[in-house]
Amino acid sequence: MNQSIAIKKRSFKSDGRKRFKTFLLRLMFLLILISMLSGAGLYYYMTRDLPPVDSIADYRPNIITKVYSDEGIQIGEFATERREVIPISKVPALLIQAFVSAEDDRFFEHEGLDFFSIFRAFIKNIKAGGVVQGGSTITQQVGKSLLSSERTYTRKFKEAVLAYRIEKNFSKNEILYLYLNQIYLGHGAYGVQAAAQSYFHKNVDELTIAEMAILAGLPQAPSKYSPATNPDMARERQHYVLKRMTDEGYINIVESTDAMNTPIEVFPLSNINTEIAPYFTEHIRRYLESHYGADRLYKDGLIVQTTVNVDMQKKAQAALKKGLLALDRRQGYRGPVRHIEEPERAGVLEALQKKLEKAPVKEGEIYEGIIVEVNSEKLYTEVMLGEKTLGRIPLKDIRWARKPDPEIASFEVSVKDPAEVFAPGDLVKVKVKGSLKKGDLLDLSLYQEPLVQAATMAIDPRNGYVRAMVGGFDFAKSKFNRAVQSRRQPGSAFKPIVYAAALDNGFTPASIIMDSPIIYKGDEDDFTWKPKNYEDKFYGPTTLRTALTKSRNVVTIKIMQTLGIDYVIDYARRMGITSHLNRDFSIALGSSGLSLQEIVSAYGIFAASGKHNKPVFITKIMDREGNILEEHAPQELPGLPAPVIEGTPETAQAGEDTAPEEDKTPPGLRNIPPGHAISPQTAYLMSSILKSVVEHGTGWRAKALKRPVGGKTGTTNDLFDAWFIGFTPDLAAGSWVGFDQEAPLGKYETGSGAAAPIFVDFMQQAYEGKPVEDFPVPPEITFSRIDTKTGLLAPPSQQEDVFFESFKEGTQPTQFATEVAPEPGDFFRQGL
Repeated sequence: MNQSIAIKKRSFKSDGRKRFKTFLLRLMFLLILISMLSGAGLYYYMTRDLPPVDSIADYRPNIITKVYSDEGIQIGEFATERREVIPISKVPALLIQAFVSAEDDRFFEHEGLDFFSIFRAFIKNIKAGGVVQGGSTITQQVGKSLLSSERTYTRKFKEAVLAYRIEKNFSKNEILYLYLNQIYLGHGAYGVQAAAQSYFHKNVDELTIAEMAILAGLPQAPSKYSPATNPDMARERQHYVLKRMTDEGYINIVESTDAMNTPIEVFPLSNINTEIAPYFTEHIRRYLESHYGADRLYKDGLIVQTTVNVDMQKKAQAALKKGLLALDRRQGYRGPVRHIEEPERAGVLEALQKKLEKAPVKEGEIYEGIIVEVNSEKLYTEVMLGEKTLGRIPLKDIRWARKPDPEIASFEVSVKDPAEVFAPGDLVKVKVKGSLKKGDLLDLSLYQEPLVQAATMAIDPRNGYVRAMVGGFDFAKSKFNRAVQSRRQPGSAFKPIVYAAALDNGFTPASIIMDSPIIYKGDEDDFTWKPKNYEDKFYGPTTLRTALTKSRNVVTIKIMQTLGIDYVIDYARRMGITSHLNRDFSIALGSSGLSLQEIVSAYGIFAASGKHNKPVFITKIMDREGNILEEHAPQELPGLPAPVIEGTPETAQAGEDTAPEEDKTPPGLRNIPPGHAISPQTAYLMSSILKSVVEHGTGWRAKALKRPVGGKTGTTNDLFDAWFIGFTPDLAAGSWVGFDQEAPLGKYETGSGAAAPIFVDFMQQAYEGKPVEDFPVPPEITFSRIDTKTGLLAPPSQQEDVFFESFKEGTQPTQFATEVAPEPGDFFRQGL
């Protein structure tokens, strides 16, 4: 019995153990299952938003939108990531080997993750006391570039998974293609091609081994190893890359040593958008963003071909700066930047010296300096540009530096003693002209940046192509484009539109208009307007040619009175003027604000024999695949309706039994050729008259071009705005000068004195060495010898007051001046 009980006890214990083991096995299975499910769930959760491998195969990274001039020179680029994608076949083998040696020497052996390299990098970094070698493979870096920028273990896990997937689906060459086009290499450059161009101004296939090693050293720390900002660190890193290339057998020790000793020219980092044609390029950017959106502009790599000519653009910019600096000097000296008291001077000089040590003094550059001596006896001023840099300003370079006064002309006052201008301790800006004979003493001139602004523009009238556009003195300080965005009163520069309208409505260049006083009274507030000429004189009977040549205000108003306000406004619309025009007689004198672009384009109609080509900035836009999105040939405007003149009867309603209406369209606007705003004959007559403005009138400065040129000045009564618009047969150009916040330019600062020099300087450079060309004479133009006092034919015996005048056929006078006495009254026209 006891034995039986013992056996039962043993059986009970055995069954318990079995059940416990079963429980443990089930628990372990459950835990494993839970772990597997959790792991799978966690894996799915952490990798659910990874880029699909298929999307990586369709690689479309952000690339640069590039803007080119008419000659194919790049003038601008827009991008969030400055990248140029190139095929792996165009990447030199040595450049690939440089990156592999520096970043992942077992790249061709591993499958995305290299645990050996990770451990090796960890040990090397510990020994070096810093990061000298990374553990990520090239494949991991490709994955990393496709993920967000967060720095977490989750991201590291995703990076590893993505690297594994990439290795399973892509060849090594395909991975290198992704890597070398995607990797960030500093200063906004992504990919080896963009970096090669940024640092060395080369394509990748032009790089030396030394330059390749510089680029391959950048991925670890692009800012730290930048050859542009940290050349010593870049060299140190380059030596490391060259050693790794030697260790891996890609180059030999001789090639490595030669590369280490090869001088490297690293170009200063620059913004191409501000270097060549900043205002033009910004105008293009605004257009692209408004028509295609920011994403396509900055990420989709558009190719934009424009009309700007780089050579002309540079000449226009130089002419504008020269003209504004000269005008600013005529306005006087506004004083020092500030005055430095004695205790501060040493510290300021130390700071200035440090700047010079980073960028040595260069001729033609602008620097700040402190006045240390004003010598009234020897008439010079000494300036310290730093602790060790001394220069001298002679009196002849400060004679202009009188105190500003808009009521005094520059030639009326000049500085005779430097003490009138400077005091020791003044902080001033100076321009380095060169070195004087005495040691390292610099030859300096006083510099002052203009407050006044200007704009200039040049258009080819034959096709409307904008060849140059400058919207201000300094784009870096003001991006407002005064050539297209500003509306200012053109003054007398508007008059040619009125005179062209007159030639199309019964006037001829020989028509006589009486230059005599006239008074206009308004219906409200007892307003009285007495227009007068600039010289405050009246000249009696005046030919239309003389009136525009001498810019006679009163004659212009009387012509407008004859034509009617609506007629002139409609005529201006024909000529491309789109800005608001005041509906009163003052528009004849340029009282309504216009853009420089509008008025230059309008003058281009005269040069182009009456054709009106809309200003064209862009000739073609293509997408990254080369598909054409836009293409613009010269945009001749369609034939426009004739301006309406007072007295034109309304169109008869259908079905009415009425007699045929008299055609009230002005004769000069009938049968105008398609694409023309005005007839070739009217355009020629205006070109001829505006040539007289240059030869005998307010546009006299343009005679310096020594070629046929028409033009007109414009000056507002308050001297707030100065204009000169001119043209040759193949170029229309103009310049405007004024303060952004309207203020007088100064005594005698008219369109002739302030704006014309910019036009002339630009055109002289643009036409240097080019043949002289005159305006072609169209059919149906005839010439007659006239008496300038009466506008009638001059008798053969008459030798004085004679002009060989041009007319549209049938409008020339038929009577001699001795045969007809002038009729009384303000207006009379001969031979109509």
